[in-house]
Amino acid sequence: MTRHLAPFWLNRLLGIPASTPLTPRAMASTLRVAFCPAPELSPRLQRFTTALREAFAACGVRIAEAAGEGRDARFKAGTALIAPGSFANDNLPISRVSTLYNNLIVGIYDEPPPVHGGQTPQETLDAVVGKLAWEMVHLLIYVTESSWTVCSMNGGITTFDTPLPESRDVLESLIPKLTAQVVPPRDGELELRTGALDTEAPEFLKFAADFVECGRIWAGNERFMNHTSRESLDYRNDFCRKIVSRYLDERSGMSYGFFARQLPVKVAPAIEADDLGEASVGDAFAPVTIAGKKLLVPVPGVRILTTRSGCRKTAIDPRHDLVEIGYENGCAWLATPNGLPEGLISKPSFDTLTIIAHAVGNAMIASILLALAPESRFPGQLERFGCGMTHWHYYPDEEMVPDGYVVHGFDNPPVSCSTPQSAAYSLLGKLDALERALEGGTDYLGDVHIEPGHGTNVVGTRSLAKMAMFLNADSCVCSQREE
Repeated sequence: MTRHLAPFWLNRLLGIPASTPLTPRAMASTLRVAFCPAPELSPRLQRFTTALREAFAACGVRIAEAAGEGRDARFKAGTALIAPGSFANDNLPISRVSTLYNNLIVGIYDEPPPVHGGQTPQETLDAVVGKLAWEMVHLLIYVTESSWTVCSMNGGITTFDTPLPESRDVLESLIPKLTAQVVPPRDGELELRTGALDTEAPEFLKFAADFVECGRIWAGNERFMNHTSRESLDYRNDFCRKIVSRYLDERSGMSYGFFARQLPVKVAPAIEADDLGEASVGDAFAPVTIAGKKLLVPVPGVRILTTRSGCRKTAIDPRHDLVEIGYENGCAWLATPNGLPEGLISKPSFDTLTIIAHAVGNAMIASILLALAPESRFPGQLERFGCGMTHWHYYPDEEMVPDGYVVHGFDNPPVSCSTPQSAAYSLLGKLDALERALEGGTDYLGDVHIEPGHGTNVVGTRSLAKMAMFLNADSCVCSQREE
């Protein structure tokens, strides 16, 4: 998976620890789980839990001992807690963990999942998120006589048609979800530049109009799941309500998908090199092996306008709903709009690191193309217009892939947004897509990153509105005017 770029450079370029596991086997070797069953389990849940424990062991997962005696005993940080059955309000598994962000909890229930035919995607998502909030868990597993189903905070639903979990399914589908937890950007991870985004600047107004038109087009597509309000959920008590608020970092709810515009950036051509040892590489160059060439790729700083977390993407107010993020010399930052109304919280997207990874990858690809395929249109487009990024929790049909956009990611582990793995797959996958384009003689214009169990990122030279028109061609009649 790291044949184009070494893990060391994932850390240097994006701050992703070099030890981050990227394959299911590597994830299993780092995972520690503990079992916290309810006082009473149905026979079906007892059988399922026993089989799940055996499957974990077969995959190389460490099984932790119980947290000790008494209700106050807690499982230490880094332990995923498997909690089959129903718990009383005063004995929820959330009260048995040490941390809010580093102890993922899996609830397992002897019932069908809360989804059924006839629901819209938004209704399905709301049902899953509502159950997560009520049970105070991060992941749901539903067990029936003939199948088991995993439901995630992404709205992803995966059903296995076996009554008991098999090791391969646990390894390839469940373990990645347990290893890479959904966590919003935390304080200190981004340099905060409060009020530094000038919403009256001509450059901003030009790009803001693209966001507004893009959202208007997507509003007619029920597959674009927009927002689940924190206040719309039912909670067992005020304690649970406060925990959810803290977990979401005071966001108004969970909004799904994002729009982003990488701002124009000029890059220099990559340099061919015979020896890419670390001693010969300066901080401003990343060593990349691609299409049989060893290259030193200059990596400039990047800037991106993107939707703030929690806003309604289909009804964007550009004065309040856009933020600017950037990355340069290992430092990520967030600029919020000037003149925000009192009480409006401007938070970065859960997908912030993935967005930055796409922007860094676009700059690297432009540099490589200048060296290997100077006739390519992509570098010039990036320099003049930047790149549009569209993420939604659905998967495109083949005819929804624009010419020049290369699809990748089908075989990646199903990790969630906000995870370092998601960002790593974005950057590494782009390099793989570029190599395929070069080998196939395709004029590379962008990529379609499939995230199994999560959604799709479409990134390339089309504007947001133009991409929205293309992806929604069956449901809207829009002007086909070029930028």
